[in-house]
Amino acid sequence: MNRIVDHMYTGDPFSQWLGIRRIAEGEGHCTLEMTVRPEMGNGFGITHGAITYALADSALAFASNARGRKALSIETSINHLKPVLSGDVITATAEEISLGHKLGIYHIRITRGEDLVALFKGIVYRKEEEWNV
Repeated sequence: MNRIVDHMYTGDPFSQWLGIRRIAEGEGHCTLEMTVRPEMGNGFGITHGAITYALADSALAFASNARGRKALSIETSINHLKPVLSGDVITATAEEISLGHKLGIYHIRITRGEDLVALFKGIVYRKEEEWNV
């Protein structure tokens, strides 16, 4: 596992509350998994869109920071393709699409087994500051 992601996850109570499990991580990529709980539902009886968004956002943060420079999201978007239900195990897989000196672009696929449930795109600003962990 990546020491920067270790440091970030340890100081990230929200990702811990979500129950995120780190499956794979490295420079420019990350795979996270979580089990959806009943209290994550919305008024339609399905999982709140903010849950899939949050899982993808954590994958973006870990993938973009694992290279060593601090990176912050500046633009994100998500497409919800299929409903997610309580008890579902969902996986977010982040892939670096483009990396420049100041900006990085990432695509994150959120799946339930083989089923694609959401697509997330994130753009990060890469600070000059390095992680010191």
